[in-house]
Amino acid sequence: MSRLKIIAEVVLLLGLVALLLFSGKKWMGNEHSGNVYEVSGTVLSVDNSEIIQSGAGTVGIQIARVILNEGDWKGEQVTAINHLNGQLDMDEIYTPGDTILLAIQVEGQKVAYAKAINSLRQNWELALFVLFSVALIVYSRIIGLKALFSFVASLGLLWCYYIPNLLNGTDPLTLSLSVLVLLSMVIILTVAGVTRHGIAAFLGTVSGLAVTLVLTLFFGDKLNLGGMTAPFATTLIMQGNYGLNMQHIFYSAVLLGASGAAMDIAMDVSVSMNEIKLKRPDIAMWELVQSGFNVGRMVIGTMATTLLLAYSGGYLTMLMVFVSQGTSFTRIINMKLVAAEIFRILIGSIGLLMVAPVTAIIAGCLLCLCTEENKA
Repeated sequence: MSRLKIIAEVVLLLGLVALLLFSGKKWMGNEHSGNVYEVSGTVLSVDNSEIIQSGAGTVGIQIARVILNEGDWKGEQVTAINHLNGQLDMDEIYTPGDTILLAIQVEGQKVAYAKAINSLRQNWELALFVLFSVALIVYSRIIGLKALFSFVASLGLLWCYYIPNLLNGTDPLTLSLSVLVLLSMVIILTVAGVTRHGIAAFLGTVSGLAVTLVLTLFFGDKLNLGGMTAPFATTLIMQGNYGLNMQHIFYSAVLLGASGAAMDIAMDVSVSMNEIKLKRPDIAMWELVQSGFNVGRMVIGTMATTLLLAYSGGYLTMLMVFVSQGTSFTRIINMKLVAAEIFRILIGSIGLLMVAPVTAIIAGCLLCLCTEENKA
């Protein structure tokens, strides 16, 4: 019966993952708005005569002759314009043989205008995701399949519900807290199941998020962080989204970033305690809680540094600029951008400190007291 149950779970999860991927295929497929379509093409030749070198970047227009690779216009050759604005992080210069993504404007079933957007990277991104999925399932088997489902479901929830509601002006903190509670429930209970250690991990994660929210509101106000330090925040405002509360959106990003680590610690502690309970069913509750505390201390000992390295890696070039210019440490830590990252690291770390002991206490109660009641 247990083997049939496992097979049924595998079939169900594979079906759910396939459904989510199918419903989200437009992310990787051809999108269009009105008479404008996004299609891929291969560069046949380029004209760089109108490109001007400006410092380290380039400005001007690159004209490319491109053959379309898909859609109703497959095989048709078009002339595409590639605008260069001197932004090294955004501009791309193409060469013959490159596969690129284009936006084409269609009038009367004919391509009237074509603009180069980016190099086509989605196929290799998909290959990388498949490699990740295979490695996850090979190592973790049914648990890996559950983790894959929660991964895809979380992506769908963030992309299709969370971000659109933020743009529509929904209160960011209320929305973020509700979404993160839902995400924690989906991820933890999908992987661990509706078990005592799964419920303990979920409750521990929620307690950590609550502490993180309180600290975020208090210290965010003291540090006078307005929220415009996030990437593309200025672009978002300049596009006409003047009514968005950028400060609370920044706070929401802090919560979102801390939630993943909180789930990791809560799961580590609760699963470790469950394994101890399985191997020693006669263990006393307080002894089990102490073991949970010890596991939590070890995990937190490296997790805080993990957060520091993760955020430092994202801003490595900025730190290199500071060092190359000989900027003083006092000036660096008082800069708004740096203060925002320090805020993220420390707020997230303090929230994690609460997750481990709370999870250990909840798991100890659920694993020991509930077991005793069942025996009685």
